[in-house]
Amino acid sequence: VLNIIPLFVAIPILFTDMSQFNDPLVNYVGFRNFTALFTDRAVQEDYLPAFQRTIIFVILNYTTVYIFGLSLALLMYEVGFRGGFFTVIYLPLMVSGLAVGYMASMLFAKETGSANLLLMKLGLLKEPINIYTATGTALLLPLMVGWRYAGYNMAIFLSGLLSIPKETIESAVVDGASYWQRLTRIYFPQMWPSFILATTMCLIGSWAVFDELVALGALYVNPNAKFLSVLFFIYGFQVERLSMGMTLALETFLPLVLVGIALQRLQRKLQY
Repeated sequence: VLNIIPLFVAIPILFTDMSQFNDPLVNYVGFRNFTALFTDRAVQEDYLPAFQRTIIFVILNYTTVYIFGLSLALLMYEVGFRGGFFTVIYLPLMVSGLAVGYMASMLFAKETGSANLLLMKLGLLKEPINIYTATGTALLLPLMVGWRYAGYNMAIFLSGLLSIPKETIESAVVDGASYWQRLTRIYFPQMWPSFILATTMCLIGSWAVFDELVALGALYVNPNAKFLSVLFFIYGFQVERLSMGMTLALETFLPLVLVGIALQRLQRKLQY
């Protein structure tokens, strides 16, 4: 209800030129906001670079989901459950995105960041990572988000591993199957529901990332951190183009909702 009611309240605003919620002069503009993405050059110059940055992050974040989440799940499954270890891995999810972003900003500060200084001391970097460049933001953000959600993704993959019958794995071991063969022919084929769930959550979370971007200076000093989620906020609350920001958000996220529904149906089909 808390999600649906605001959606219906917002629908009339999409067809107006409302600049902010307390705007006393609101005019009906028809479908002008919906066509602005294709006809308004100023909107395109804002939207397309932000869209490109978001797409790159989605791809990189999807990679970190498997690097962190799946690797840790396999480690937990093969070595055995350790309550303390599970808690330590899951703990970063309890930290806010803003806090994670500010910690990363301090660790990778260009001149005084301890992580930059350590990597340069070890010879792994020739020059410090600058988080305010396109490369620095693209490199650091997926690592931040991947580390924060490592425990969450690990739990998803671990549930898939625990659903595999022990007898199947034991039979493969007796037959001399290598670990790689067990992974590709037993584990992964039976983990498709978990893979689809992780993909769905990653897709939704990647497009909605915001707090970490604010901590990296997206609203002020770092244009390379201006993703679509930040752009919608700027349109709504900084440049007073509320109706345009809401329309762009709808045009962006409606296809994602349809993709999410399709993935959920595929997950249920594979699971049952």
